[in-house]
Amino acid sequence: MAEEFDLVILGGGTGGYVAAIRAAQLGLSTAIVEKGKLGGTCLHKGCIPSKALLRSAEVYRTAKQGAEFGVLTEDVKLDFRRVQERKENIVTQLHRGVQHLMKQGKITVYEGFGRILGPSIFSPMPGTISVEMKDGSDNVMLVPKNVIIATGSRPKTLQGLKIDGTKVMTSDEALQLESLPQSILIIGGGVIGIEWASMLSDFGVDVTVIEYADRIIPSEDRDISKELERLLKKKGIRIVTNAKVDGESLKTEGDVQVTAEVNGTPEQFAAEKMLVSVGRAANIEDIGLSNTEIETENDYISVNEFFQTKESHIYAIGDVIGGLQLAHVASHEGLTAVEHIAGEKPDKLDYMRISRCVYSDPEVASVGLTEEQSLDRGFDIKIGKFPFKAIGKALVFGESDGFVKIIADRSTDDILGVHMIGPHVTDMISEAGLAMVLDAAPWEVAGTVHPHPSLSEAVGEAALAVDGRAIHL
Repeated sequence: MAEEFDLVILGGGTGGYVAAIRAAQLGLSTAIVEKGKLGGTCLHKGCIPSKALLRSAEVYRTAKQGAEFGVLTEDVKLDFRRVQERKENIVTQLHRGVQHLMKQGKITVYEGFGRILGPSIFSPMPGTISVEMKDGSDNVMLVPKNVIIATGSRPKTLQGLKIDGTKVMTSDEALQLESLPQSILIIGGGVIGIEWASMLSDFGVDVTVIEYADRIIPSEDRDISKELERLLKKKGIRIVTNAKVDGESLKTEGDVQVTAEVNGTPEQFAAEKMLVSVGRAANIEDIGLSNTEIETENDYISVNEFFQTKESHIYAIGDVIGGLQLAHVASHEGLTAVEHIAGEKPDKLDYMRISRCVYSDPEVASVGLTEEQSLDRGFDIKIGKFPFKAIGKALVFGESDGFVKIIADRSTDDILGVHMIGPHVTDMISEAGLAMVLDAAPWEVAGTVHPHPSLSEAVGEAALAVDGRAIHL
């Protein structure tokens, strides 16, 4: 027997469950097929648990610095077991919340692995879903009018770097650490690698980051990368760039050892553990793509601006389509796809207006084009920068490193990009995002009265600095 739905979503991660909620709001009968837990990677293996650990690291670091604030603390200790317990409690609470939202929206959830079938007795078009149930019961057949593929991604590794989950880990295994190592090698200086480097350093671990590119977080503005590297080194983190790791050289007897070619010269690295953070691979294997006309490119599913695949009734969103592999991106792709399915007229998603965040210490946040990208696209640019050291609230916080940088088109005065590094910038970047959505000019941001004292004053001052009008510098 087959169950019929207006929409079946493969994957109950952030993109999938948000799409399901919107579909239910629009009156579509909706089901989710999830092989793990609702909430997906973001809730269980990514955004939320890692940020919970980062918060504990921040509190530990602040407690040790208490004397700077006139708060005398002696013999501050870290109980990593309780750190992990707190993380798990947060994840459990949010997981229950997602489960409640599914019940509230009358969304049917199938716990199992779903595969797309070709034309069958159930449907003349590919898209029937066979669900291999997690509890071992007979497969369930779902016949949807539309399908959204939201199966997410998994950590990549390098050839030769075999993940054993104990000495050589990805972020998945690192989240389950029962105790902290004395030292760690982090292969990859992108967002995930840098967040882990910052966190573990604050916990007291000796950290070395090995990055293939010529700088860490290479997708961000070069000025931001440079400042972040300076401040992480100030924390005691060793950062090695222009380094090509030879995975075949890996040894795990005793300490983990590996060789990397640094600026053309072989160099040996060793630590108690290794964290491999070199990107993520789309989960598209064995989900039945071969039973359809769906096309892929570089192991990602190809879609149009409304996230339709070559099979017009089958959509794909999130990490499986590449691009910005971020939870909030997947959510908005899901909203767009569902509204298109329902016959609405959703706006096309403009990825240049989507904020990006790194939750390290210091934090990094950005939206729009970098300085290099702006020049490559032929813009005649003007730039305003303003440091947090000139902001009273930053001095009160005891976190005055970093700056806000605004890039604008000289001819039109449109903001092209905003880049921040410093205290709580991940909470401040949305102002810049809204400015870009509204095609604001720097003078309009500067004309917004920012409260004093606040960290957001740095945004207003940077906007003034674009035209040489900064007040406090």
